[in-house]
Amino acid sequence: MSKQKKTGVAEIMNRNDEWRYAKLNDISSLKYGENLLGSDMQTDGFPVYGANGHIGFHSKANLDKETVLVSCRGEYSGTINLAPAFSYVTNNSIFIHLKTANIETKFLYYVLQLVSKARMVSGSAQPQVVINDLKGIGVKYPDKKRQKQISKILSTTDQTIEKTESLIHKYQQIKAGLMRDLFTRGVTADGKLRPPREQAPELYKETPIGWIPKEWEVIPLSQMSEIASGVTLTSKISPDQKIEVPYLRVANVQDGYLDLSEIKTVRVNQKTFDNLVLKKGDVLMNEGGDFDKLGRGTVWEGEIDNCIHQNHVFRVRVSTAQLRPYYLAYWTESDFGKKYFILSSKQSTNLASINSTQLKTYPIAIPELLEQKRIEVRINSINLKLQNLKNEKNKLKSQKSGLIYDLLTGKVQVKIDQKETAHV
Repeated sequence: MSKQKKTGVAEIMNRNDEWRYAKLNDISSLKYGENLLGSDMQTDGFPVYGANGHIGFHSKANLDKETVLVSCRGEYSGTINLAPAFSYVTNNSIFIHLKTANIETKFLYYVLQLVSKARMVSGSAQPQVVINDLKGIGVKYPDKKRQKQISKILSTTDQTIEKTESLIHKYQQIKAGLMRDLFTRGVTADGKLRPPREQAPELYKETPIGWIPKEWEVIPLSQMSEIASGVTLTSKISPDQKIEVPYLRVANVQDGYLDLSEIKTVRVNQKTFDNLVLKKGDVLMNEGGDFDKLGRGTVWEGEIDNCIHQNHVFRVRVSTAQLRPYYLAYWTESDFGKKYFILSSKQSTNLASINSTQLKTYPIAIPELLEQKRIEVRINSINLKLQNLKNEKNKLKSQKSGLIYDLLTGKVQVKIDQKETAHV
């Protein structure tokens, strides 16, 4: 019974006895996606779906109809996605191919969102979903007319979310263009961008990382900071590991912000704690994982007391006489920063990583401190707009979750359009 509560199936059965019940294994075939190297990704073509939904494009597709996916590796394990027809699905997701005509694909997509991730996900250091754990998940479904009506209602909410996501994407593109200008032209004392190099070549100089204002310097990160790797997790605990403290994982360190919704703890000794405890102004950067995690980071503002970091998260403590923490974080977020990490990283199927040596030689274009601050102010302004849009998106997603629960537990009964029924 406890297992049914986790999936939400028990409540559906109790509230709505008209609905039919089946296990996922009885109504579908389950299959892992296929390997895809990052170097094989393209800027156009068939959409590629990985652990975090749509991640890019490829020259071919490996499914020919709309299909429900379950992310099966890493921090997004257990996330439910819906891939359109003619997409490519990587081995970071599991296909759910329906074998029955009694269930609508889109309805299955929504009903699986009621399933607790704890029911699907195994593993701690590296979360994963395996096919055998999905086979026994129960699905409760009404007749197809009601399935379509429920899907229609929820799709309307999804469309509102998608419009907000489109606005977010638009401002992210604006931000990317702004950052290219800021990190190649800078901001002068009068608050303006320098003229482009084509118009005023005398204001610029050529460097190994490209053209930059002549007053700037390119300096390796190690000459302006202390770089430290974090604690290595192990099942063995020695007698001197008496201090239990919170620590940051790769999942906590996002691109430009921290996700502190789930914080884990680890036992360490006093020396390790003293060496790794985070201080306000530390810049956190990820060692790697999926390509979107490589080098991503943000600034620690002391959100949690006595917090340390895992070995897959680097801590960069800058010399504030040369480099401002947020300037470094924004440089890392820019195309210039990401390009270095991608070219320098060790790559395998769908994964990439950097080491401390590569991070120490990380080249950064450095203006004087006041100009660094002026650049930060420009980026902060558009970040505020983006954050407001993201907050609106999160609010809509929360409302959608409540609606899914109400509709798929029978708490709210859907009305069937009589005209539609007449044509079925």
